[in-house]
Amino acid sequence: MRPTPAILPPAKAEPHSLAFNLGAIMLIVAMVVLALAWGLEALLQRDRHGAMAPAVTDATVTRTLVGRDLKIPVSWLRGGDEKSGGFTAEIDLELNLPLGKAGSLKPIEVTLIPQSQARSSASLLDGVYLHQFMPNELAGPLGLVGKPLYGTEGYEGETVWYDALSSDPFVTKCVAPADGRGPSRCLRTVSLTAGIAAVYAFDSDVLPAWRNFDPEMKKWLGQIGAL
Repeated sequence: MRPTPAILPPAKAEPHSLAFNLGAIMLIVAMVVLALAWGLEALLQRDRHGAMAPAVTDATVTRTLVGRDLKIPVSWLRGGDEKSGGFTAEIDLELNLPLGKAGSLKPIEVTLIPQSQARSSASLLDGVYLHQFMPNELAGPLGLVGKPLYGTEGYEGETVWYDALSSDPFVTKCVAPADGRGPSRCLRTVSLTAGIAAVYAFDSDVLPAWRNFDPEMKKWLGQIGAL
């Protein structure tokens, strides 16, 4: 009879090899999860705030306002504004920002002027508007108080919307259309940090996104040197 071959027990994995493999798998899984999380966050940011302001790569013109050179894409200039450079006392722009319903783009007219020639809407709130408030309050965008103004001193049909909880509040004054059709038209003036003031004009259907208004503006105006 032939001798029965010895049956060897199955080889056991070395403990350190098993630990290494498990560690490598866990690391790969963690990297995949992290990559997915970054991608999801980027997508959510895009959905909430719209696309990031594009880099200034198209044709530009340089305007000098209060001694500050602003490099402005020609496509941002509002209709009728000359495309030549040089010194100026006013710059008219139009930007399409994701401030509409569900982040849709809305046109915002921007006029840049010397800060010395403008008074911010926030300062007008206590200094002027407060004394013209009617006693009633209007329902409107979450977080904003709406106060109609008495029709004296040229305020007929105008309403001030403001954030009552901030020390530097969002404030805008809106006037209803004369024919009663369409959204009200709003004006808001802010002081920028470069001796420049910005006057914004926009439709009142932008107001629900008021918290994103200034952050969006900073993305764009910062690119041209206005901040």
